[in-house]
Amino acid sequence: MDCIDAIGLRTALEAARKSYDEGGVPIGAALVRNDSGEVLGKGHNQRVQCASPILHGETATLLDAGRLKAEVYRETTMYTTLSPCSMCTGAILLYKIPRLVIGENVNFRGDEDLLRERGVEVVVLDDLECKSLMAKFIKEKPEEWYEDIGEIPPNHPTE
Repeated sequence: MDCIDAIGLRTALEAARKSYDEGGVPIGAALVRNDSGEVLGKGHNQRVQCASPILHGETATLLDAGRLKAEVYRETTMYTTLSPCSMCTGAILLYKIPRLVIGENVNFRGDEDLLRERGVEVVVLDDLECKSLMAKFIKEKPEEWYEDIGEIPPNHPTE
């Protein structure tokens, strides 16, 4: 892992830990300039904390980065602790972010193939801390986890 990737993943992991500490889903992200390593935005999943249907780690990061020119996005990498869902994949594609570094995709595998098909360089680090933090949350709060990914939990009683 190069220096800029280390900065990006460390920033995303710090954000994920913050979300976990707040009682939320521990997914963090960071948007980083490829040339300088400058962190343009960082964020974490805030669906629980803000009762928001759209504040995932990546979308919160884009919000934190603020309004950027199209050419700026094209010179960045999005770092995320967990493989991105369809909504976050769409945001990456919309802004034509050319590179995505994922901490782990064992607990959840999002739309990585679609990103690759559309020309995004996808790097999966298989990071142990990312995997263990997410697995711990899923075990502790399965209802919130399934809600976050838009799924009905197994063995959920029907009305």
